[in-house]
Amino acid sequence: MKSQNPSDDRKDPRQTIEVVKRNWRAEVETAEVYRDLAERERDEKRKGVLLRMADAEERHAQRWEKKLIDLGAEPPVLKDTLGRRLNRWWNKIAGAEIAIRRMEAAEERHEAEFHDQAERTLAGEEDVQEFLRKSALEEKAHARALSAMAPPVSPRTALDKILKRERWHGRGGSWVADAIYGANDGLGAVFGIVSGVAGATNNQQHYILISGLAGMLASTLSMGAGAYLAAKSEAEVYEAEISRERAEVEENPEEEIEEMSLFYQLQGFTPEESQRMAEHRFPNQWTAASSAGISTAIGAFVPIIPFFFLGGIPAVITSFSISLVAHFLVGALKSLITIRSWWASGLEMTWIGIIVAVVTYGLGLAFGALG
Repeated sequence: MKSQNPSDDRKDPRQTIEVVKRNWRAEVETAEVYRDLAERERDEKRKGVLLRMADAEERHAQRWEKKLIDLGAEPPVLKDTLGRRLNRWWNKIAGAEIAIRRMEAAEERHEAEFHDQAERTLAGEEDVQEFLRKSALEEKAHARALSAMAPPVSPRTALDKILKRERWHGRGGSWVADAIYGANDGLGAVFGIVSGVAGATNNQQHYILISGLAGMLASTLSMGAGAYLAAKSEAEVYEAEISRERAEVEENPEEEIEEMSLFYQLQGFTPEESQRMAEHRFPNQWTAASSAGISTAIGAFVPIIPFFFLGGIPAVITSFSISLVAHFLVGALKSLITIRSWWASGLEMTWIGIIVAVVTYGLGLAFGALG
């Protein structure tokens, strides 16, 4: 007679064994990729994250292996197939960043599979269900770490990821992110204005000061208002972005804190520090507005400082020099909220500053010649 309980029909030991074997294989292969990436990674901070994720995947694989033994099945052997060789070869020639993107997608897929298994495939296996829940949290934390590790395609992309992709989590240092974002915005915008006006007006001090101060004021008000409105609408964004997770969050909010704690631990924080950071949720709109506005004003003020004391070419050269130093410092500070090294982030911002200066000064010269 067929069981009246639908979950009983799914308790076929052969099905359970196949699912566990598939999970074991996925964990071992993922750990292998992380160790390959870590071996080629020169940045110690990123390498540490990759090795911690590899350790976690190997712990999962050991747990699945133990479950197979409990079910009376032989522990599997991962053969060095042509498919695995091709996958490793592709990760190597495609580069670390593409491999990281692929692994981010794989971790998100594993998270969904573990949730599905906990609810359906392995229903009735209480010990396995709890392990699946924990594993899904770790996979989600891994996906976030990989997302933060991927390189920005513009000076604001890394911050956009943190402030938008999972902004409802309100990372513990969100006011720091707003401040760095603001300094980056103000410095870049006004540096471009100063360079362009200098080229267009033959380096006339009066016009450069007026346009620089006007740009600083506009940038400050714009960034401050933007940060205020973004933080004020946080609850609405929260509702829109996590509607599919709402029931889970309301029923078990500590699970979300646990997942964010795992994310911070991957970045090298202690469990205690990670727990404190994960428990901070939504930013205060006035704090966000103040940090973004003030930092924007400071960043925007840097390029115009020399024009209060100097004129002509000496002022332009001095402005160019201190602005590039400021670009490097802002870039280095971005490493506080990303997983990139401080020097790589700083050099990236410096090159962007050079490009902005050359392009805007050249356009200014062209417009000045036309006028």
